[in-house]
Parts: sequence; C-alpha cells; structure tokens
Amino acid sequence: MWIPTEHEKYGVVLASFRGTVQHGLPLEIGDTVQILEKCEGWYRGFILKNPNIKGIFPSSYIHLKSAHVKNKGQFETVIPVEDSVITEMTSTLRDWGAMWKQLYVKNEGDLFHRLWHVMNEILDLRRQVLVGHLTHDRMRDVKQHITARLDWGNEQLGLDLVPRREFSMVDPDEISVTELYRLMEHRHRKKETPAPASTHHLFVHVKSLMSANLGEELEVFFHIYDGRENRPLSERFFVKLNKSGLPKSPEKTERQCTLFVDLGSSDLRKDVYIVVHIVRIGRMGAGEKKNLCSVQYRRPFGCAVVSIADLLTADSKDDHLLKVYACNTESEWHQIHENLIKKANSRYNLSGSNTGLAVALQLLHGDIEQLRREYMVLFTRGVSITRKLGFSDVIMPGEMRNDLYITLEKGEFEKGGKSVARNVEITVYVLDIDGQILKSHVAAGAGEPGSDEYHSLVLYHNNSPRWAEQIKLPIPVDMFRGSHVRFEFRHCSTKDKGEKKLFGYSFVPLMQEDGRTLPDGTHELIIHKCEENTSLADCPRYLKMPFSKANLPSNNQTLKGPKESFWITSFLCSTKLTQNGDMLDLLKWRAHPERINDSLSKLKEIDGSEIVKFLQDTLDTLFGILDESSQRYGLKVFDSLVHIINLLQDSKFQHFKPVMDTYIESHFAGALSYRDLIKVLKWYVDRIVDAEHQDHIQQVLKASEYIFKYIIQSRRLFSLATGGQNEEEFRVCIHELFMSIRFFLSQENKSTSPVAQTQAVFLRTFPAVYGELLKIFTVREVAGFVRETLGSLPTAVHADCLEAVKLQCITKTVESQLYINPESRCILLPVVLRVLQAHMQEQKDLVMCARILTSMLSLIKKEENGTAEPVVSEEVELIVESLLGVLLRTILEISNRPQPAGPAMRLQFQDVTGEFVACLLALLRQMSDRHYQQLLQAFSSKDNLRDFLLQIFTVFRILIRPEMFSKDWTVMRLVTNNVIITTVLYLSDALRKNFLNDKFDYKVWDSYFYLSVIFINQPCLQLESFSPSKRKKILEKYGDMRVMMGCEIFSMWQNLGEHKLNFIPAMIGPFLEVTLVPQPDLRNVMIPIFHDMMDWEQRRSGNFKQVEAKLIDKLDSLMSEGKGDETYRELFNSILLKKIERETWRESGISLIATVTRLMERLLDYRDCMKLGEVDGKKIGCTVSLLNFYKTELNKEEMYIRYIHKLYDLHFKAQNYTEASYTLLLYDELLEWSERPLREFLNYPMQSEWQRKEYLHLTIVQNFDRGKCWENGIILCRELADQYESYYDYRNLSKMRMMEASLYDKIMDQQRLEPEFFRVGFYGKKFPFFLRNKEFVCRGHDYERLEAFQQRMLNEFPHAIAMQHVNQPDQTIYQADAQYLQIYAVTPIPESQDVLQRDGVPDNIKSFYKFNHIWRFRYDRPFHKGTKDKENEFKSLWVERTTLTLVQSLPGISRWFEVDKRELVEVSPLENAIEVIENKNLQLRTLITQCQSRQMQNINPLTMCLNGVIDAAVNGGLARYQEAFFVKDYIMNHPEDGDKIGRLRELMFEQAHILEYGLAVHEKFVPQDMRPLHKKLVDQFHLMKSSLGIQEFPAYVRASPVHFTNGSPRTCRNSVPNIISPDGGRGVARRSLPSYPAVNRYSSSSLSSQASNEVSNITGQSESSDEVFNMQPSPSTSSLSSNHSASPNVTSSAPSSARGSPQMAEKHKHSRENACLSPRDRPVSAIFPNPMDPAQRAPPHQIGDATLPRSDPNLSAPDKVRPTPSSWSLDSVKEGAPSFSDSFGKMLCPPVPPRPPYSGSSAKNMRSQSPVSASRSPQKTTVPPFTPSPTECQSTSLVSNSPVLSGSYSSGISSLSRCSVSEASGTELPAGDHASHPLPPPGTLPNSVSSSSDEPIRRENKTPPPYSVYERNNPRRPVPLPHSLSIPPQTDPPALPPKPHQLRTGSMKLDGTSDPRVPRPRPLPRKVSQL
Repeated sequence: MWIPTEHEKYGVVLASFRGTVQHGLPLEIGDTVQILEKCEGWYRGFILKNPNIKGIFPSSYIHLKSAHVKNKGQFETVIPVEDSVITEMTSTLRDWGAMWKQLYVKNEGDLFHRLWHVMNEILDLRRQVLVGHLTHDRMRDVKQHITARLDWGNEQLGLDLVPRREFSMVDPDEISVTELYRLMEHRHRKKETPAPASTHHLFVHVKSLMSANLGEELEVFFHIYDGRENRPLSERFFVKLNKSGLPKSPEKTERQCTLFVDLGSSDLRKDVYIVVHIVRIGRMGAGEKKNLCSVQYRRPFGCAVVSIADLLTADSKDDHLLKVYACNTESEWHQIHENLIKKANSRYNLSGSNTGLAVALQLLHGDIEQLRREYMVLFTRGVSITRKLGFSDVIMPGEMRNDLYITLEKGEFEKGGKSVARNVEITVYVLDIDGQILKSHVAAGAGEPGSDEYHSLVLYHNNSPRWAEQIKLPIPVDMFRGSHVRFEFRHCSTKDKGEKKLFGYSFVPLMQEDGRTLPDGTHELIIHKCEENTSLADCPRYLKMPFSKANLPSNNQTLKGPKESFWITSFLCSTKLTQNGDMLDLLKWRAHPERINDSLSKLKEIDGSEIVKFLQDTLDTLFGILDESSQRYGLKVFDSLVHIINLLQDSKFQHFKPVMDTYIESHFAGALSYRDLIKVLKWYVDRIVDAEHQDHIQQVLKASEYIFKYIIQSRRLFSLATGGQNEEEFRVCIHELFMSIRFFLSQENKSTSPVAQTQAVFLRTFPAVYGELLKIFTVREVAGFVRETLGSLPTAVHADCLEAVKLQCITKTVESQLYINPESRCILLPVVLRVLQAHMQEQKDLVMCARILTSMLSLIKKEENGTAEPVVSEEVELIVESLLGVLLRTILEISNRPQPAGPAMRLQFQDVTGEFVACLLALLRQMSDRHYQQLLQAFSSKDNLRDFLLQIFTVFRILIRPEMFSKDWTVMRLVTNNVIITTVLYLSDALRKNFLNDKFDYKVWDSYFYLSVIFINQPCLQLESFSPSKRKKILEKYGDMRVMMGCEIFSMWQNLGEHKLNFIPAMIGPFLEVTLVPQPDLRNVMIPIFHDMMDWEQRRSGNFKQVEAKLIDKLDSLMSEGKGDETYRELFNSILLKKIERETWRESGISLIATVTRLMERLLDYRDCMKLGEVDGKKIGCTVSLLNFYKTELNKEEMYIRYIHKLYDLHFKAQNYTEASYTLLLYDELLEWSERPLREFLNYPMQSEWQRKEYLHLTIVQNFDRGKCWENGIILCRELADQYESYYDYRNLSKMRMMEASLYDKIMDQQRLEPEFFRVGFYGKKFPFFLRNKEFVCRGHDYERLEAFQQRMLNEFPHAIAMQHVNQPDQTIYQADAQYLQIYAVTPIPESQDVLQRDGVPDNIKSFYKFNHIWRFRYDRPFHKGTKDKENEFKSLWVERTTLTLVQSLPGISRWFEVDKRELVEVSPLENAIEVIENKNLQLRTLITQCQSRQMQNINPLTMCLNGVIDAAVNGGLARYQEAFFVKDYIMNHPEDGDKIGRLRELMFEQAHILEYGLAVHEKFVPQDMRPLHKKLVDQFHLMKSSLGIQEFPAYVRASPVHFTNGSPRTCRNSVPNIISPDGGRGVARRSLPSYPAVNRYSSSSLSSQASNEVSNITGQSESSDEVFNMQPSPSTSSLSSNHSASPNVTSSAPSSARGSPQMAEKHKHSRENACLSPRDRPVSAIFPNPMDPAQRAPPHQIGDATLPRSDPNLSAPDKVRPTPSSWSLDSVKEGAPSFSDSFGKMLCPPVPPRPPYSGSSAKNMRSQSPVSASRSPQKTTVPPFTPSPTECQSTSLVSNSPVLSGSYSSGISSLSRCSVSEASGTELPAGDHASHPLPPPGTLPNSVSSSSDEPIRRENKTPPPYSVYERNNPRRPVPLPHSLSIPPQTDPPALPPKPHQLRTGSMKLDGTSDPRVPRPRPLPRKVSQL
C-alpha cells in the first residue's frame, strides 16, 4: 500500500534506472527527485527538472537528503537543507553543462576549454565543502573561490548576476529592495572596476651576468632610485656572483630573489629607476697579470639602470637583459647611474658587446599579506625583503624596526709623502659600550647575511675618493646606548706584497648623552692619524676625543690638518628611538616641571611619526599633567590632545586610531578629566560666535568625537569608582554644552562667513558622538539631543556648502546605530523627512538624498505573514505622505534630463536613478491596502489624482526600459515587475471608479493601456527564452505576470463600454503585439479583443477597414521582428472565426480574418527564410510572394514598394542583376515624369518624382548592363533620352546616346551565356505556404547544369527528399508531413518575334529573343504503350509531351515563377522516328554547312558525325524503323499514318543523299592523316546504299537540294487528333527545326490529306517497302534518343483558324490549285521541273554567290552557346520564290506556295508557325541563298524526363539505355544537331512552317553523344564562330541532290510558266489500300 512520506522527501539518484516496470520513472545518475509516496522498497515521485511526469522507482537507487517542505500537501515544494553555496553550485553547473556543449557546437573553442577548467575547479572545491573537514577560515576562502568562479562563468555565458551576502544567494523577498539594489550594484561595480592597489612591490630575481671577460667574482647591488630628487628610495639588495657570472649560492633562492616592498603609487613614475652597481673582487687592475699577490680588492666594474615605468608595459614573464656600462673614469663612479639616467651614455663603454645582466623583474600589487596568499611558492621557496629607506606611506602600529643606514660619501686625504695619490680602503666596525665588535651587525644590503666588518671600494690613485656606498646597521634598540661605529683607513699598495697599511681612523657615537640618537644628515668626521701598528682596542681612550668637525674645540693639536676629512650620511629608521629632544623633554616632564609649558607648546612642532611612536606615553603624560594641575595647564593639555587627535586623521597615521581606541578602553585612567574637558569644550563653543579667527576652534570641533570618547570614558570610570556620584551634575553639564552648541548652530550666516564653516565642521563630526552618548544616556534622550540639535539649524540656509554638510549629517544619522532603534526612529523621522523633502523638491544633492532614503527604507521590513508592525506601518504612512509624490517627480526629472557627457558623471547620474528607483519600489512594496486607500483619498480633486496616475504610469514605463538596469540584473527586474503589477492592480480600481462614463479621461486610460502592453512585452518576462530551471524558479516565485496583466487589460477593456471607440484603431497595434507573445493563455485572453474592436468599428462606420488596415500594417513590422508563430496564426484564425459566427457582418469578418491569416502565412515564411545565412531562391521566392500579396490582395502601395526594395537588395547581393533590374522596374513604373515632390523614403532623399524616376532608370540600366540584358537597357536609355531632349538637356542627352551606343556594341561584341531552365515541384506540407504543392520553372545560373541545380536545391532545403521519377505525384505525397522535391530540365519555347524570322540578323542578337520573355516550356517523357516488343522497342515507344505555361515570363523579378497551366499531348512512335531522323539530318546539314563556310577550325565533329551515322546504318541501324513501320501489318493497322510512313522513307533517302554530299565536302577538307578513315567511310557508305537498295538516287532526289529549312512535314490534322491543344503553341520546344523543301510541306494554314496520296506515289514506285528497306537489324535493341523528341509539327493538329491562314491574292491561286491537284492530274512543273535538264542547272558560282546567311526565327540557340551561322537561306521559304522559272531558267526548282503570315494573337502562342511577311521583295531571291539557322547543340547535361531517349551519331537510332534521373550526363550533343541547314535553290523550298522540335528537346537521362561539334577551346561553352556572309566559289562542293518528294517520276513534266506563289489545291485523301 502506498503511504505518503513524512521525512523521505528529497534524494539524489545513485544509479541510472531504465524504468522498464509498469509506471516506472526512468532516472539518470545525478538526477534529483522529490518523493511523494513509498511502498515496500519503492518510491513514487518525480524528477525535479520535469515535475509533470510522475512514476515509481526503487528506493535503493536513491540517496536521501534532508530537506525543508513548504506548502505541505498536494502542491508542496522541497528545499534541500544544505549550504546555499552548494545548492547554487549544483544548479549552476547543470545550467552550464548544456551551454558548454553548445559552445563546442558553435566552435567557440577558447571559452569551451576555459569553462571546462573552471567547472572542474568548482567540482573540486565542491567536494572539499561537502567533506566538511575545513577550518572556518579555509571554508570561507573556498566559498570565496567558488563564488568568484561562478560569477565569472555566469558573466561569460551571459547569465544573470546573482545577489549574494557572505557568499550565499539572497532571496529578494527577504530583504528590502534598496538592500537588494545595493548588493547588485556592489557586485556589478566589483565586477567592473577593481579597486586599484595602493601598495606595490617589485620582485627581482638575478639570473646571471653574461660577459666574455669575467674571471673574477662579482658583487651586484640593486636599489630603487628617485631620478627627480637624486636620492635612493630603498636599501640595497646584494647578490654575490661567481667567476662564471652565476649566483654563488644557487641553492639558496633568498640570496638571488628579493621583494622591494612598500612602493607607493607615487613611486611608479617614469623617473624612478632600478639602479644596479656591479663591483669586482680581485686585483687592482682588471688587466693585470696574475702575480703572487693574493690580496683581493673591491673594485668598480659597471652600472645598469632601468625605469620602473617600463615594467608596467613589458610582459612580466620575460627576462630583462640589462645593459652594463663600464666605468672608465673611477672619479665618476659615485654618479655613473645619474649620468646613465640623463642618457649621457657616450662617456661609458658597454663592458662587452654581448654583456648583460639577466634578471626577472615583476611588479606585484596589494599588501604583503595578500601577496603571501597569492604567491605562496615565492614565499615558501625563499625571498629576501628589501625595505624602503624610511617608513612606508602607511605606518602600522606594532611594526618593529630599528635600522641605521650609513652612506660612505667621500674623503679628502694628503699624499702622505708619496709621489702618487693613495689607494684608500675603509673598513667599518660597530662596537658596543664595552668596545667589543658587534658580530653580524654590518650588512652591505638585503639578501646576504650581515658580517662583522665591511670593506669599501678601492678607487685607484685617488686622494679625494667618492664612494657613495650605503651600508645598513641593524643594531638592536637595547644596544644603541654607548655603541659607536669606527672607520679605519688603509692604503692599498700595488706592489708585490700588496699590503694594506693603516694610516688613520674616524668614529661616530650612535647616541648622545641626553638619549637622542645620531641626527639624520651628513657628518664631516675627523680623521685621527695613527701608525700601522697602532692598537685601536682601547676604545675609551679615543672616544674621549672629538669625532666631528662640528664639535671640534678650537685648540686641538693632535688632529690632522683641516684638509683631511671624511664625510658620511646617516639615516635612522626606528619605531623606538627618537632624535627629537622636545619629545624626550615632554615624556620626562616630572624631571623638569618648569619645562612643562614649553614642552606642551613645542608638541605641535614635533613630527607626527615621532608622536605616534610614543602615542600611549604621550597621552599618559598629557592626562597626568591634567590630573595634577588642571587649572594651570588645562587649556594647553586640551589643545595638545586636539592636536594629537587630529594628527590621527592624517591618512599616514589613520591606522593608529585603533591604538587610541584601545588606549581609551584599556589604559586611560583619567576619572576626573571629564569635568575639565567639558568645561574647556564649552568655553570654546561659547566663543565661536564672537571669535574672529575660527581656525583653532574648527580644529577643536574636528576632534569632538574623541573628546566625547574621553569625556564619556572618564565619566564611566568616575561612576565606577564612586558608585555613580554627581550624575545629575554631569547631565546638567552635557545639557548646557548642547545648549551652547544649539545656540551657535542657530546663527544665520552667509556661506563665506567663518561661523558657517565652523557649523559645517561640527555637523561633519556630530553623528560620531551618538554612539558615545548612548553609553550613558537612553535612546530617547540621545534622539532628543539629536532632534533638537538638528532642528536648531536655520530653515532658510544661504550656505550651499552647509546644506550639503547638513545632508551628510542626516545621512550619517540615518546610518547610525541610533536610528536603527525603532524608539529613536519615530523621534528622528519627521526631522529627516522635512530635510529630504525640501532638498528633493529643489532637486539638490540628489546623490545624498538617495543614500538617505535607501538607508531609511532598508530598515523597514514586513513580517513573515505579510503584515507590518504598527510602528513600521506608521513610518511607511509618513514616508508615503511626505515623499511619494516628490520621489515620482524626481525620477521623472532625472530620466528626462539629457545624459551628462563625462563617463564618471554619467555613472553617478545612473547610480542616482537606480537608487531612487529602488527606493520607490521598496516603498510601494511596503504599502498595504490601507496605505493605498489613504493615498488615493488624500487627493483633493480629480485633477490631482489624474496627474498622480499619469505620473506613476509614466514612471513605471521608465522602470520597464531595458536600459534601467544592467542586462544581467534579471532578479532586480523581476522584483520591479512584481511591484509594478501589484501597484497597477490597486490603481486600476481608482481608474474604474474615477475616470469612466461621464468622467472618462482618455489620457489616463491610454497611459494605462500603453504601460500594460510594454509590461507584457518585456524581454525579462518572456519565459520561453529561459532555461527550464530558470523558468521553473520564476513561475514558482511570481507566476506568469504576463497572463495576470493580460487578464487585467481584458477586464479593463470590458469596462470601457462605448469608450472603446476612442482606442480604435490606436490600440490595435499594441494589443496585436501582446497577442504575438508566445503564451497560450495570454493569447486566448487577448485575441477576442479584436472581435470586440471589429464589432464597435462596424457599429460606428458600417465596416472595419480601419481595423484591417492597422492590423496589416502592424503585422508586417512585428513579424519581421521575430514575433508570432504558426500556432498564433491558427489560434487567431480559430478564435476570431468562432467569435464572429453569430454576427450580422460575418461574411466581411471572415474575409478580413482570411486576409490577415494569409498575410501571416507569408510573413512567417518570409521571416523563416530571412533567418538563413546566404541569399538563396527561397528568400527571393518568399519575398516575391509577399510583394505580390501586398499589391494584388491588399493594395498596400507603401509596403509593396518596401518589399520591392528588399527583393532588389536580395537580388543585388546574389548578383542576379537582371532580376534586380526587373524588380526595380516595378517601382519605376509606379512613378510618372512629373515634378510632384516626393518625401524622403527608404534611402531616397526628398526630391521630385522626375528626379527619382531618372535615378531609377539609370540604376536599372546599369543593372541590365551588368546582367548582359542590353536590349532592355536600350529601351530605358531611349526613354531617358526623350526626356532629356524634351528639356533640352543636351549634355545628358549626349551621355545617354553614348550609353545606348555602348549597349549596342556590347550586344555585337560580347558573349552571352545561355541559361538552362528547370522545372521544380515542391510537394508536402513541410514546405512554406508560398511553395507548398506547387511547381515552378527556374532559370539556372551561368554554367549551372542539372546536377548542380539539383544539389543547390537540396542544400536550400536540407530536409527535402529528391523524387526519382517525373510522374505527377499523388495525394499521399501532397498531404505528407515531409518535403519532396521533383526536378527536371525543361526546354523554353520562345515567343514568336519578327527578329527570329529575319535573314541576316546575327545570332548573338537572336539568342536574346530565344531566352528572354519566355512564358512556356516543354518537356518530353518517353513511355511504352501496349505490348512491348522485345525485338524492336520502337513499335510501342511513345512520347508524352508536357507544356508548362508560367504566371510571368522569365526572366523577371525572380529566377523562378509558378506554373500557371500545364498541357499534355502524346507523340506516336512513328512521329518520334520521323523527328529522330530529321534531327540527325539537321545535324548533318549544319556540320556540312559550317565546314563549307569555314566556320569550323577542326573537321573532327563532321568526321565523327559521318562515321556515327554511316557505321550505324551499315550495321543495321535504320532497319529497326523498317521493321517497325514499313511492314504491311503496321500499314494495314494504321491507315492514317500513310503520309508519315512516306515521310520517314523520304527522310531515309534524304539522309543517304546528305551523307553523299557530306562525304564530298569531307573529302575536300579532310587532313592527310585522316584520309584512310575517309576512304573507309566512303566504302561503308556504298555498303549502306546497297543495304537500302539504292544504286542511284531517283531523279527527284538528285534534283532536290538537301536542305529543308523548316523541319519535317506537318502531319495531317486528322491523323492524330488529340495530340496538342487547340492553341497549338504550348507544345513546341525551344529549338525550331528547319523546313524541308518538298511539296509535302503544306501551307501552315492547313494540313491536308494530300500527304497520304504522295506517300502512295512514293511507295508505289518500288516493288515493296520491305524490298526497298531491306536492312540488317542493329545488334542492340534500339530506342529513340532523348535528344530527338517528336516534333510538334508532326503532332500538331491545330485548326487553321488557330494559326491564322491568310487570304491570298488572286495571282497566287493558280499555284495553290495546282499544288492541291492529285499527282496524276496536276502538271509536274507544279512540283518539280525536270531534274535532268542541263539548261536549268545553276552555274556553281551563282550558287556560291547566293549563299548569304539568313536565319530561321523558329530555330533556337544552343544551351549556353551562341548559334553558329551557316550558309543556307530561308528567303525562298519566306517569300514563296515568285516567277521562279523566269528568274532562274537553269535551276531545277518546283514552285513553292507563299508562307502565310500570322494573324491576331496567335503569333504569341503558336510556336509551330513562323510568321512571314507575304509582301517580301522578290529581289531578295535573285540568287540561291544559304541562310544560317540558329538551331544548335542541345546540352545533355540537363535532366531528362523518365526513360531516356538516348542519341548517337548513328542514323538517329541507338539503344534504350540509362533511364534514371541521376544519370543525366554533362556532355553536350553535337552542335550540328541544331545548326543551320543548307537550303536548296530558290523555288524548291516548301511553304510549311518551322517545327521547333527538329532540335533536341531536354529529356530525362539523355545519353550524351561522345563529343560536341564545338569542342575546341571550351568543350562546355563553345565560342560561336564569326558570321560568314558568303561562301567562296572555290569551296563549292558537288551540288546536293534535290530533296525527295512524293511524286511519281513518270508524271514529272516541266512547266516553266507555273507560278510558285500560286497555292495548290487541297488533294483528295487516299486510302492505304491504294499503296
């Protein structure tokens, strides 16, 4: 049975539990769980981080921990009983863990590793704390380290600042807001500005001296030197080096390392140096040879200096190499460092080129104890301390020091009978009172232990040596008396013996007879003469003699002459000995009572350091004198005491205050002194008003704190001694003293008067007295003193300085122990409030006011139950009454002031605001219902209440500002928000009661709503952005304050009634912003307000256009800021639709909601796309979708224009310059050429409409230029030029014409890449709305093939799945929760343009029209219908042709547009076969023509193409077609295909004929090395002819030229009725095919059944189809190549009306009738003249001359390749070749009917027709022309549709191969496939239109041919060859035979009179049986 747990409430998981049992709760090791129930070894509970999931788990897996339970019962919370630092550590490390992993993901390696180290450190420290074996101090240190690291990590990760007190987190509810603010501020400041250390230390570590010429031991001396005052600042540090230049005692680090301690901040100057002197120990001369002399001398070696300022900038870890300068002239040794400092280096040599002293130098900061903790290793390893000369800046009591420093300055010596000067060495000894040498008390410096004696330097041959050597004599204090220092002078001989001869001595006693020590300064000592063997052991004898010239008797004869002297400088640094006689006189006052007066007077002149040395003794002396003779010396003693007290105020001696405090508490014994002290103090106070000089009185008042301490302590001692006698008398004295004080304070004076200054001095020290008075008086009495004293100050104070001091006094009062007591507080509060109010109203001294208020409010706390004590409640009431209004005004004032410039000022300014805000919050938090009621009732009028509400709402808005608190102060912000919402709930009642109905006040309500909205939108309340743990804490503590405020808004809105109209539409935007907050409850509350708004707006104006407009405007800006989501869109839609169900205006409401919802869809998509990094199609597509929505559905012009520019920026960034131009053109089209002024908008300045349109035009032209879309740029140039011309702006007109000309040049000269086009389908619900389940056609990038495009799309949609087929997907795909991409290449169908039909137009002009302004695209998919014949697949191979029509033409404002319409037709296997062979013939013709016109630099493409076709044909390639279509079964079963079968046969013959012609051309151009291949081709060709059963070509074949300009014959309309839709133009591919010049090429106006008759003519002439086409089958199973899709001409069944058949003139009718007769009846000349008539053959030169290039408009250019011009003309096609036999009697040509022009709009839609002008001039056809056709190579790298039609260089047949989409190849098809074809002589050309499908269509998985015709320099992007205008006559090959046609040869007759322009009559249909 499950039992609720009592004590087992909280535990930690010890081992992971999978939770596989029923109701099991999976647990991870380390999880914390809260336990609810237990049962037989199992617990039931939940994991604290996920409290919603409850379950059971084994109790053995849990380690229980003690915990507090709050709110016992269903909603209980558990708080573990453990150190709060541990709790914080645990939760923080959990939070960090997740973020730490993210750092790795974001590649922030540095922070990742640093955080990892810190986390490990914290875990180690946590273990130490948990073990619990630490001492109290160590625990404190560990916690400090932990919190420091936690704070560092939180700061690095951008987490919140944690308020702490004593390392523990503070609960903001348990302390005052002001206190919380202080803690946050303190931690913030601590983090930002660490206090600079005032004490610094220099660490020196000597490494070595590097020099080439050492060989002797060295002594190195360091000291710190002041270059400004030319004096040393420290004693010397002394290191001995061996002969190698390394430290002599390497094992003793204290002898190599030192710390120069106690450097002040003033010592870190540029002119403070580290000076190094180096002394060698050895022979007299450095270069002397080694002799027998073993005596060692100390000789100068060198010097180095370095500035301390350099160390501040240098890297402390690097060693410094100090340059050592050698001293050349020893007489300058004493000042070598000064000269180096002055940069006088030139007089010294570097002691060697590579000489240097290697030392480590490092500056350390902080006091010495702090260093001991931080640099433990340094101190444990050993480091010597080198002290400052003299005391440090701050003298610490208890510091013991007694050092005498003596500097050997200089000497003056006589020659002593020698010819050269002496080498003098001094030996120094210290001797005690008994004449014994003191051992180890002479030190050359720190670092080495002291020795018994010291030997000076020896300066060579110098009778006036200057040593400047400092030695230290650390003599104990008790040995000072009687000791002296003796200096012995010896001459050092340089002779062999090297002996040192004594010749004199000096001495100096250390202490004088009166107890004073040797005074500091320079002393000239007498040199006493002596002999070498003189014994100096008898000290008393020479001590009687004078030692200094200063105390020399006038008649002493025993001394050397005045020339011989020795100078020393002494300096004593002692805490026990004094050199001051006056001090000694005072201390010995009893010995000389007569000197007391004099000594007291001289006390003020004694140095402070001397007084503090003997502080206790001095004070004892003073009070001793006071006790014995107070009448006589009372005033003097009082003044001396004041002097000493004020001395301790000095920062140097401030640390001695505790010494005085200790003295007062423990040693002071003057029980009677209080009377004298009170009396003298009162005497001084009474004299203040009248005294002229206030200085001394001010000094007295400064000392009043300690005077009161002495008075109170003295009185207590007296009471203790006497049992409390004279108590009343004492009280009276104190009262009288305070009366005097109040009197002098009440005086009104000017600020400059001395009395006012004295008042200020007293007020500064007065608060310090409170604590002393409390020792004797009660709290109420002291509070009374203070109130009366402060109350006595004049109210109208003129002195500003006094005002400030008065506030400081109040501050100290409020912060004093006195004010903390509630009893005294109620007495003092009115005084404090009065002063505060006055100051805050005048906005003076706000910093102090804030401080006072903070202190006051931090004392007021509510009790646990939330109620305040009565006393506290009264205080709050008082403060609210006095200060709330003025506090609000102050915050408003401060916030609205301009921010001061200086950073320090700004900081202070900010502090004040924060302090006042904290005070306001603290006050509001303390207010209860009663306080609010009293506050609101206190307003005398509605206006006052209104002003107050406006004021407080405004202040709250200020508090919510992000800049109010630092970013990481979330704790403070949450407290602020909690206070605000509580207050607002109280005030909303007042708003309802006082400002509704007839008293409605819009401003107050507006302010209220505005506050509520920005409150909800605060970043710190958006809980969704926080970590789960943080969110949980906030919800537990405060709940979701946004929902509370939302409910309050809704409630207040409902109360408004008809006043709601005042807030429509103003509040729509703000409320919309609130509903976008991702909080479901808040949304549910707030969204219905929009229904209310719509309802009220409907009532007011009958519609809600305003609501709609505002909603739409705000949605755009808010959603672009990242607000709102898909859930919101659905919620908005569902809630509002539900709300308006019963409204009368339901329809219009639904419309509005639908519009807004659709806008949201697009905005959300737009936002999601914009989050991506790079510019991609998704962003552009999304922007286009949104832009169109704004234009078409919302008609929001401004938003439309904004998005035009956003789209323009995207295109520009992606370098889509053409699309960028089209986009900007949208804005340009909105503008007129007018002078209307336009406002500043986006990046446009204020300007006229004309100027802006001009600017846009120029920008667009520039972008069209960059996008190589020059034709479009030209149009805009012309428009601009017209404008300039109309304004006579010829300068700009000229520029514009030049720009236009340059664009024309670029069209002709520069190469343009031709784009690929891809169809993309986006299927599945996961796509954005603007893409979902739609298909688009996309214009690829330059050089982008299908694979690259496919990869790009998959990168843009990384979650998408690429579909591997091209079939239309079914509904399951449409509705799937996934993304499916279907991509394949499509072929553009260019719109019919006149330029494409014109001859002579260069291909680089035509190419523009083939790939621009494209609306329609085509795609072919092969498939098998019916049973598939395994032997011959062609029988059942059909092609499904899909035509896609776009909503906009490409290129446009986007690289892709949606498909508007798709149409499907099917192409039969026979038609397919016709197309394949047509394409191959077309390719062959193109290559032949290119070769003829010398456009091919390399003949290889032609060779390979011929080889492919002939080889395939010989091996049975064409046999597959024969088997499929020429068998009787097929002909019988498909009677309607008779004409097509004939056409196929005709094409086969034609192919053979073209091959023969091609081989002739090939022979002419083939290089020598390829001759064998050519011979092989010729042989194979004969084989091929024989396999086709051809010996000689029929006459009609030979007479007919090869070239067919406009593609395959159009099939009978009735034969394939449903292949293409009536408008006929959609199914046509990008590339048009050339027409074929035969009579079966019918007029484009109609398709007759004549073809079937003509087929029967052809088939009738041979015995049987099988015999004629008896070919070997190809070894491979064959299928159609994807490069050769069925021509739309073949499959077109469009009625003639759709294609616009023109009305023909009468003169053409005869020809037409002739053409339409049956073959037997009509004259042969109507079709062909006699081919054998030599008279009609054109001479070769005529043909050659006629080969002018022309173009076929329906033939499109190759992918990315410019069309190659050819030499075949289409003129005769276009113009019908009138009077043919007259013009060219020798040419064999049949008459050709004219090509009808297009009529109506079909020109646009019908790509299967070529528009022709019927009235073209006949002169153009005077010679047989050759035109280039811009058909070209089909690139096969594009995808194909389903099974591929693979092509080869065979006769167009090859195996059915690679069928999967992914196999699309990147190889290009030979350009010959699409190049132009040779035209026959004029007259032989048919009238039929061009078919766009003779050229290859893009299919799925095309198998590419092995090479491309254009593969020369660039196999992928061949450069077009130059236009050939004519073919030279000498290159003319044998004439191509005429194209085969369907007339029986037997019926051919010549009719020279027939007019080729006359249309033929429509032939009667023939039956298949007639074959």
